[in-house]
Amino acid sequence: MPGPEDRPQQLSEIRTIATNDFFLPEEFSRLREVAYNLWWSWTPEARILFSTISPTLWSRYRNPVEVLMQVEPSYWETLQMSNAFQIGYETVVAALDRYMGRPETWWFNRRFPDHRGGPVAYLSTEYGLHESLGIYSGGLGVLSGDHCKAASDLGLPFIAVGLNYRRGYFRQTVDAEGRQQHFYPDFDPSRLPMMPVAGAYGRPLIVGVPLLDRKIHLLVYKVQVGRIPVLLLDSDLPQNEPHDRPITHILYVRGREMRLCQEMVLGVGAVKALRALGIDPGVWHINEGHSALMVLERVREEMQRGEPLPRALEQVRANIAFTTHTPVPAGNEMFDAELIRLYLGSWAVQLGVPAAELLKVGQVHGAPDEPFNMTALALRQSSFRNAVSRRHGEVSRAMWKGLFPGAEPPITSVTNGVHVKTWIGSELRDLLQRVFGADWERAAEEPARWETFDALVPDDELWAAHNAQKRRLVRAVRDSLRRMYARQGAGPRQLAAVDHCLAPTALTIGCARRFATYKRAWLLFRDLQRLKRILGDEDRPVQFLFAGKAHPADLAGQDVIAQIFRLSQSDGMRGRVVFLEDYDLYTARLLVQGVDVWLNNPRRPLEASGTSGQKAAVNGALNLSVLDGWWIEGYRPDLGWAIGRLEAIGNDEAQDAEDAASLYDLLEREIVPMFYDRGQSATPRRWVAAMKASIRELLPRFSANRMVREYAEAAYAPLAAAERERQPR
Repeated sequence: MPGPEDRPQQLSEIRTIATNDFFLPEEFSRLREVAYNLWWSWTPEARILFSTISPTLWSRYRNPVEVLMQVEPSYWETLQMSNAFQIGYETVVAALDRYMGRPETWWFNRRFPDHRGGPVAYLSTEYGLHESLGIYSGGLGVLSGDHCKAASDLGLPFIAVGLNYRRGYFRQTVDAEGRQQHFYPDFDPSRLPMMPVAGAYGRPLIVGVPLLDRKIHLLVYKVQVGRIPVLLLDSDLPQNEPHDRPITHILYVRGREMRLCQEMVLGVGAVKALRALGIDPGVWHINEGHSALMVLERVREEMQRGEPLPRALEQVRANIAFTTHTPVPAGNEMFDAELIRLYLGSWAVQLGVPAAELLKVGQVHGAPDEPFNMTALALRQSSFRNAVSRRHGEVSRAMWKGLFPGAEPPITSVTNGVHVKTWIGSELRDLLQRVFGADWERAAEEPARWETFDALVPDDELWAAHNAQKRRLVRAVRDSLRRMYARQGAGPRQLAAVDHCLAPTALTIGCARRFATYKRAWLLFRDLQRLKRILGDEDRPVQFLFAGKAHPADLAGQDVIAQIFRLSQSDGMRGRVVFLEDYDLYTARLLVQGVDVWLNNPRRPLEASGTSGQKAAVNGALNLSVLDGWWIEGYRPDLGWAIGRLEAIGNDEAQDAEDAASLYDLLEREIVPMFYDRGQSATPRRWVAAMKASIRELLPRFSANRMVREYAEAAYAPLAAAERERQPR
């Protein structure tokens, strides 16, 4: 029986095939290993090392593989003569070795020393790991990426599976009228920190997924995320028909049939890929319903062993965990019964069961023409079910009563968290490291250690660290605006005026999210005259930064972007309200690290969790939010502000009027006066006290490490133990 020290090596032995042959001197040969492990994405010393090789290339791509591919071979001679680079290289390699080694010190192995069995297999349709990998669109993907990073930090036996979107999610530009324009890049996997997985005889691993009358071939890539492998499935292969190759091209493709094909490829392909690698997961974690068809592939396996359908469903259900992220019925992934019958009909024939029986597994009520609901499938076929905040748990239990007649829906909650090392600014990170030591994140999650935080961090130093991050944000915003205006045809004088856009010392409020209408990004502009009075106070300036995308099919969301953009160009708002185009992970980090206040005002109770405010909080920004999602759990009057009342009124127009008035009142009476209350000091003491409280109270409670520990203790370890007991000895 393998011991704890043996478990991680089983996953680390997933071999890959190098797809490029860039030159590295022998003494820097391990730069390849560092470049292909996204550990660098949350390790400042590693990023500094790659930027030292070529600041220009790093600034352009922020992708170490691209940097190593493009650097001139002769330039290595210069770096070989650099003592500083040699020391930096050795420091980074040693840090990676420490991180990857000594499994006996990892949290999971210490917490569960008797754990045996296969790893957790985590399935998600998107992963926000880093901006260089365009396989994410927004919150769900960022949560998946942070989940993987925290699983790595904690040493979980864990493997993730997703799709390799060759054209990703759309890139956004905004024209001179504020209309969102969409374009899709064409990613070359050989230039990204990913490699094909090696199968038999060292050839690329390709697995097949049945689809109607044919088989879809999927190339399996691996992205190494610290200690965690993330497998990505790619259909763009010459072995596939031309009409099948685009299945994995675009994330959240509009067409319903293509979306169903993607979800079949993801769910079924995940099982096929893991089986091909000889990996038998102890637990399967479905993150949102997109990958729930994994259930039917595993049912097929059980039925091929002779189990009848009811018994096969029971067997498969035993070790599945499912996380729902959607607080409204319409937001769940559903497909017309006719389309499902077409694609699952061949499965029913193969399994020897009526198609209607198979369809009922994914229907709420079982009516013949009822849509097939991926969330219903996942809820019905899991043993652990959770929402992503306590409030969302209440909403989900009410929403899914029909699926569990006569009983309280067994849906608990695990509130989302954020990977602190990814999202915290470098200046604030340095402060925390000084207070808590080199292992600052682990220490910072021990409540007793925070008792000395306020005393050990002088107000002036925290304020200086925050202002350094804020200045970096302002510089980046000006650069982005200059590029946007130049593309729109602005003249030299308008481009020069960008240098005076935003003031690094002004109260800066950030609002960035997907531009769905229920997010109410327009709420701030409900009373334009009142807003202009707030913005126009020369003694106490206020500025707002907006960013976000609307899905190409969401015309109403695109109208909101156009409205805000046009207002940002109007008298009284120009230079004080800014819309940033092409919101991505890079921009998100700059925003949450640099703003003073984070604004979030969706309709209640439609914010399942919301993690942007958590990212801002760990950087000392104060939240200004409706009481929904995570903020109900995080809110205290000394940590930020609550917009409006707890419960929704029930009338949208009245709710909007009340919330807008509350927002303006808070800005005028509390937030602006408190920010500019300086007395005889350059440092706003009351504001910094609130920043300290925000960091101290919210960082440990809303970290991804806390979140993943909860999953391990409440779901992964119990399900794995039950699975071991269930297996024949």
